[in-house]
Amino acid sequence: GVGADSAKLHKRGDINILLCGDPGTSKSQLLSYVNKLSPRGVYTSGKGSSAVGLTASIVRDPETRELVLESGALVLSDLGICCIDEFDKMSDTTRAILHEAMEQQTVSIAKAGIIATLNARTSILASANPVESRYNPQISVVDNIKLPPTLLSRFDLIYLILDAPNVETDRRLAQHLVGLYYDTPNVVQPPLNHNLFRDYISYARDNIHPELSDLATRALISAYLDMRRMGSGGGGNNGTRTISATPR
Repeated sequence: GVGADSAKLHKRGDINILLCGDPGTSKSQLLSYVNKLSPRGVYTSGKGSSAVGLTASIVRDPETRELVLESGALVLSDLGICCIDEFDKMSDTTRAILHEAMEQQTVSIAKAGIIATLNARTSILASANPVESRYNPQISVVDNIKLPPTLLSRFDLIYLILDAPNVETDRRLAQHLVGLYYDTPNVVQPPLNHNLFRDYISYARDNIHPELSDLATRALISAYLDMRRMGSGGGGNNGTRTISATPR
């Protein structure tokens, strides 16, 4: 993504993505790969994360005996990506501190006489299971995910990963898993080298700066109005949860 900076306004350019789907669909493997691919990536689990572990903690330096700040996962992944697995298992207290980091891209600390604002210009890639463990097609996407509206609206993209039985796909997956245990592993090789892919992403972030044309601007405004209209018809919930993604 591309941010918008001016004297009065800072609009984040980093895109936050939520993966929601059935168990066993390799969401954790995908997060792990993205973490390795990013030049500055941090991987953490929702169940094992606390509020101070994601933002910053205050500890006493063993040598000087003075209070010092220790950065958490969001601050360490500044200008990179933070992968959060088991997002639905995270406590409400921990989730609450993500609001500032996902929109203003800062982490504010006021503890033990230390008042500071730390940069957290990071994209967040989170994975979660639906409420009933498996995705229920009879109810809406919002009801399946069951996250607070204020947090859900900060995710620009929400992907559903469903475990639909398919003979050809299941055969390829089983062949790949069995092939890992051969003396000479018989697995599908990725079409692009890992290091080349990482360099390509870094080059694109530094050198490619897309600009909106008049035609694209009109199309975005029209799509935004259509999404607002759809949301207002269903009680407003669906519409409010897509606002932050559409202007960007």
